[in-house]
Amino acid sequence: MAGEKILIVDDDRNSVRFLELELRHEGYRVEKAYDGADGLRRATEEPFDLILLDVMLPFLDGMDVLKRFRTVSDTPVILLTARDAVSDKVTGLDGGADDYLTKPFAIEELLARMRVALKKRAAAAPSVLRWGDLEVNRSAREVMYGGEPVRLTKREFDLLAYLLENHDIVCSRDTLMEKVWGYDFSGETNLVDVYIRYLRNKIDYRFHIGLIRTVRGVGYLIKQNEEH
Repeated sequence: MAGEKILIVDDDRNSVRFLELELRHEGYRVEKAYDGADGLRRATEEPFDLILLDVMLPFLDGMDVLKRFRTVSDTPVILLTARDAVSDKVTGLDGGADDYLTKPFAIEELLARMRVALKKRAAAAPSVLRWGDLEVNRSAREVMYGGEPVRLTKREFDLLAYLLENHDIVCSRDTLMEKVWGYDFSGETNLVDVYIRYLRNKIDYRFHIGLIRTVRGVGYLIKQNEEH
C-alpha cells in the first residue's frame, strides 16, 4: 500500500537523496537521518512503517542502533551495507533485522524486499489490542473495558487503534492526521485534539484511568507499561 512512512538512516547523503527520490516516486513518505544516534532517536520517537538502516554509521553503528531499537519496537528493518560477509549478514539477522541487502543493489530489488517486509508486518498485526482491562478488537471493530462495551465512531476507533499499535511512541498531530484521516487530508490538525477529547470522555474519564497521555508541544501517546 502506497503512503507508508519510511525512515532512511545512512551517512551517504548522495545515496539517501537517490533513495528518497525513488521511494517518493513509488508513493512512500520519507524521513532521513545521517548518523546512528539521530536515527535511533527518530526511530523511537516517531512511528514508521519500515526502516532502511545502513550498518556503517557515525556516532552509533547500525548494529547497535538495531539492537537498541529492537528493545522497544518490532517495526521492520532492512539493513543496507557494503559488507557482504556471511557472518555480517547472520549477525544482522540474528540481531533482529528483517532483511539484509548488500550495496550496490538494484532499486527494484530493494522495493520488492520492502513490499515483502511490509506485507509480513500487516499479516502479523494482532486483531485484538489490549491495555489493562481495555480490549480493542480490530476485526469486529469493538471496544470493551472490563467487559463493558465502549461505543466509538469510526474515526475514534481508528485513532485509538493507531495509538495502541504504536504504544510507547509519541505520535505527533501531523502523524495522526496522516494515519487516521489520510495523508492527503487537508483539514486542520486541531481535529486530533478534538477527537482525543472525545476518547478521553468515553474512556479515561468514564473509567477513571489514564490511557492517553499528552506530550506538550509534540503529541500524544499510550504507554503500554503504565499503571492501569
